[in-house]
Amino acid sequence: MELEEVKIMSAKRDFEVFKRGVVWADMTRELTAWKEGFEMERSGIVEKVASENLSTAAVLLHMGDINGRIKAVNYMLSLPDVLMEMIEMEKEAKSDEQLTEGDNHE
Repeated sequence: MELEEVKIMSAKRDFEVFKRGVVWADMTRELTAWKEGFEMERSGIVEKVASENLSTAAVLLHMGDINGRIKAVNYMLSLPDVLMEMIEMEKEAKSDEQLTEGDNHE
């Protein structure tokens, strides 16, 4: 899906209210717990590598998997802000478009 195809049905205010709500608080708490668990798992791998003779490829593959999970959680935690920013960018683009149209009519 191209960026231009993204259609946000909510208003910025909807996201602001959502972020102050209990559903987002619950989601944030759970996602943060996941992230902490992934970080503990990553630390455990480093310790395990130091004590055992593990395959470098297997370790790197597992570390990449954990890093990908952490990246996905970070994205989920930032999603309301990302969507609000997209709303603002769309609003600015429309405003710029109207200004340009106004200049063409003069």
